[in-house]
Amino acid sequence: MNEKGKTTEPLPSTRVDKWLWAIRMTPTRQGATEMCHAGHVKINGQTAKPSHVIRPGDEIIVKVTAGEKLLEVVAIIEKRVGYQTAVTCYNDKTPPKEKEEILAPVFQRDRSTGRPTKKDRRELDRLRGQF
Repeated sequence: MNEKGKTTEPLPSTRVDKWLWAIRMTPTRQGATEMCHAGHVKINGQTAKPSHVIRPGDEIIVKVTAGEKLLEVVAIIEKRVGYQTAVTCYNDKTPPKEKEEILAPVFQRDRSTGRPTKKDRRELDRLRGQF
């Protein structure tokens, strides 16, 4: 126990939405709950509801804007903590992306050529993969 009478022992389990919020995967707990409802969170290969209980050793796949993150639960926390403490609560097992996936094609036009023509716009759309 600490000086305020609260225990500081690690928790055996917690809800997945609380944990995702506490380790700073989302800015709000509501955001973590919505991620679970949308099917963007999987625990040990199974789609998880916000109330799903997690324990150390579980593997969590979270879909974020940058892609998917594969996290292994190391410690259980329920209160939001600083970044330095939060990263100690999980192991990030996300494989690194290849440089080819990161680089997007670049369309360049010569200066002072005016507005793009309809043909230029179509080529630009094809280059971006829209059509």
